[in-house]
Amino acid sequence: MPSYRPPADVARAARRGLDIRARQTPSNRAGTAVGIARAGQLANRRPVSVETLRRMVSFFARHDANKDVRQRDRSSKANQAWLLWGGTPGRRWAVSVLAGLDDA
Repeated sequence: MPSYRPPADVARAARRGLDIRARQTPSNRAGTAVGIARAGQLANRRPVSVETLRRMVSFFARHDANKDVRQRDRSSKANQAWLLWGGTPGRRWAVSVLAGLDDA
């Protein structure tokens, strides 16, 4: 099964999400166990499967509605979660890889 190494900008976004989360009080920390694991995977640029890329695209589709909150408060749970999954660079990358597979 093919896998894809996250680009540096995706790793930076995930690392930023982990850093922001670490500075929050426990009640303001975002991220499920899956989201935190995903951030670790992306931040360390470990290979990502096609199935994981699909999950990323699904996550971004569900959470895109929180854009105003993310932009207004960079420490918000919405922004933390978005970044844990690679942020906007992660969405761009996952969509691009999957689109390339559809064309093949």
